[in-house]
Amino acid sequence: MLQQIIIGIFFTGALAYLARIVWRSFQARSCATGCGKCSTLDVEAIEKQILIKNKPKTV
Repeated sequence: MLQQIIIGIFFTGALAYLARIVWRSFQARSCATGCGKCSTLDVEAIEKQILIKNKPKTV
């Protein structure tokens, strides 16, 4: 009986850990881990760079 309780505690802890990772992946503005090492993707800045590169040159 005690072994089942211990396994249940470990299982519940593992589920809580996975739920926390999933929750943080939806809440984080950067990468899924939420560690802060990854920078967020700035789509507007990338679009501006593409427009500048593809801008026709006037002679």
